[in-house]
Amino acid sequence: MTPLLLLAPRINETGLHLLTRARRRGMRAHTAVRWDVPAELAGLRPAHLYGGPLFADVAAGRLGVAPLEPSADWLAGLPGELLARQVECTTLAEARRLRRPAFLKPAADKLFAARIYPDGSGLPGPDALDDDSPVLISDVVAFAREYRLFVLDGAVRAASRYAVDGRLAVSPEVPPDVLAFAADVLATGGLPSAVVVDVGRLVDGTWAVVEANPAWASGGYACDLEAVLDVVLRAAGPAEALAPGDVGFARPAPEVVR
Repeated sequence: MTPLLLLAPRINETGLHLLTRARRRGMRAHTAVRWDVPAELAGLRPAHLYGGPLFADVAAGRLGVAPLEPSADWLAGLPGELLARQVECTTLAEARRLRRPAFLKPAADKLFAARIYPDGSGLPGPDALDDDSPVLISDVVAFAREYRLFVLDGAVRAASRYAVDGRLAVSPEVPPDVLAFAADVLATGGLPSAVVVDVGRLVDGTWAVVEANPAWASGGYACDLEAVLDVVLRAAGPAEALAPGDVGFARPAPEVVR
């Protein structure tokens, strides 16, 4: 059967390019008109998706897709020489007690704004988010250059610069030392077979991991989009074809409130 690629509504520029490339490969490629799977597409298999957490949660089950994502604590578990800073994974309740400046971000999904906070008092309260929501607390550092890497089976398949001095600055030019550092990072393991890893060089010249993200929810910047599509299709593909090593990285289906 012809594979399906379903994109979320209001898709980004990367999604539009993936749509075109998927069709060139002979796939059925469609953009959903609302945050659900169109009835006429729900039964098509095999299926893949590209969008974001909200779309994945409503569409993955109906499409039989297993979206892969890195563990919430992967970044905090890396060796210190790959981080060049202190990073801790904790709960939102604990993060609210923080009384020093730090870069705070949700460890999974975009539950609140990722940025430098003077302390933890500015985080969402328990009336907005659950106390046990995972949060990453990072020392404040300054990145001079940042790069996005689309990874498949432990190897970088596509790469792009996306920021200079904290500002968007997209370029396909990727120095060899980016890939050399990426090889050291990927050698530590602990990631799904298809994923996005962001790395960067600090202002003092030190290389450091920025974060890891689901490929099915990540922009491609100036990456080779044919290679990006390869990674996305694996990252959000049929649950029945899930490799044993990826089982633990499949995004859990949301709980249904009755």
